[in-house]
Amino acid sequence: MTKALDRPPVKPAATGAGRRAFPVDVRLLGLTGVLVLLCLIGYVTNPDTFLTEGNISIMLRQAAAIGVVSVGMTFVILTAGIDLSVGSLVALASVWMTTVATQSYGPFVMVLCGLLVGLVAGLVNGMFIAYGKVVPFIMTLAMMASARGLAERISGRQTQVVTERGFTDFFGADFLGIPVLVWMLALVFAVGWVVLNRTTFGRRTFAIGGNAEAARLSGINVKRHVALVYGISGLCCGIAAIITVARTTSGASTAGMFYELDAIAAVVIGGTLLSGGRGSLIGTLIGVLIFTALSSIFTQNNLDTDIQNIAKGAIIVAAVLLQHTTARRRKAKPRGPAETPTEATGSEK
Repeated sequence: MTKALDRPPVKPAATGAGRRAFPVDVRLLGLTGVLVLLCLIGYVTNPDTFLTEGNISIMLRQAAAIGVVSVGMTFVILTAGIDLSVGSLVALASVWMTTVATQSYGPFVMVLCGLLVGLVAGLVNGMFIAYGKVVPFIMTLAMMASARGLAERISGRQTQVVTERGFTDFFGADFLGIPVLVWMLALVFAVGWVVLNRTTFGRRTFAIGGNAEAARLSGINVKRHVALVYGISGLCCGIAAIITVARTTSGASTAGMFYELDAIAAVVIGGTLLSGGRGSLIGTLIGVLIFTALSSIFTQNNLDTDIQNIAKGAIIVAAVLLQHTTARRRKAKPRGPAETPTEATGSEK
């Protein structure tokens, strides 16, 4: 007993908490490196135009709408769901808010109409999925077809030009040298980050994606929460519709084409698991910027859009394979004694 007490204290091994004294997310660093590499490629191939203020402004404006949609998609995928209707909801909201009747009431009503259309459609998705137990893929696929068809019906397959000057003057302006549309993107991401990482709603979102049954047994109203998550996705589509209408000064039933592909790609590239429970809005933002830079490179080098789509598909497959590989390694590796529940869910610090 005396010998045991006389022994010098054993230096503790590097626990999970010790290793995270200066937390570094290697995945986010890797994504940032990819973004920097793409910017270098763009500069080398087009040194006179790629990194100019004008082109950067164009890229950020293009990223605004799909970036806002990707925020809602991140919430949905974190709950192990999927939303294929986002592009069609953007089209429906853009058409509804640019009808002659809506524009006659002024810009405030136009904005309110776009937000309400997106929110209501998203809640319809959520109610059928959560309470009607319809598979998310099937429900959002049906909404994708229905919303696009309704948009064509309302617009008569004609482009509706915005004649309300107050709307175009406000959303087409700059604030502190930065376009208002980019400020909207930054605001949505900031609010989304706070909700996801600093509120009970965010913690419940991670918990439901990790294990819905365990979340239900712990007292979380899973059905209501899932319905609200799809409502958030729809609301983001409404905001994206406002951005799209402001950027193009028109509403059309063809708006938002392939937004579901771009949003899912950005979310998956950003590290959010398709199986739910682990993800990052910062990673989603970097994913959006990566695809925006990639599209700009393809455009400035006069490459066809079909090559862009092939590249996006290949990147998605590579990201999913990387996710599966990482998940297998994580399961094989025993969890450290100091690992916290927050680390287990993968929420951002």
